[in-house]
Amino acid sequence: MNGQEIGPRPVEIVALHVSPVHAYEGRPADGPRPDPAPAARDHVSVRAGLGLVGDRYFNHRAHREAAVTVFAAEALDDVALRLGLATPPDPLLLRRNIVLRGFPVDELASGRGPDGTPFGGAVFGLDSGDGEVRFQAYRPANPCAWMDVVLAAGAFRALRGHGGVRCVPLDDGGLRLGPAILTVHTFPRSDSAPPDERYTDILCPGCSRDGGR
Repeated sequence: MNGQEIGPRPVEIVALHVSPVHAYEGRPADGPRPDPAPAARDHVSVRAGLGLVGDRYFNHRAHREAAVTVFAAEALDDVALRLGLATPPDPLLLRRNIVLRGFPVDELASGRGPDGTPFGGAVFGLDSGDGEVRFQAYRPANPCAWMDVVLAAGAFRALRGHGGVRCVPLDDGGLRLGPAILTVHTFPRSDSAPPDERYTDILCPGCSRDGGR
């Protein structure tokens, strides 16, 4: 399966988030830091190797392999189900840069197989109408204790293993809210079937292949 391409497949970009500040630093009891300007965007500019223009991790040397975070909206559906919430939490509260519906994003991260052998993250591309922008996935974007404060009590535990993935962009380009095409150009994992084959069994067992329920 090494190097296998998956897709293209339709997804939806449901949220885009860019902010120059770290809102969830310090003690959750003190509350988040305010954004100097609205962090929700309908379009973002991407720069290869640097991140999203205007974001706090843009051109941040210490976070070059974590410049952009990508998250699966289905994880919030699962949080609502597990915690008995009337509706899924607002995806912008997670402060992930790109929130997608229609693909198990967490499966793209690097990690270790059952025998401890490390594997790299996938290379995947998103095209929302302005041309494909490819990303190299690296480690998982683990949730933090702030989730219990800004989402709901128990959300921190509910999101473990489903916090998204940290990436570096490989191309300049732009992404916008709405329908998009996702292509996985390389899927290095060798411990299991690729996400496309297991899509209905991961993250949200009731999901159809077009990302609906």
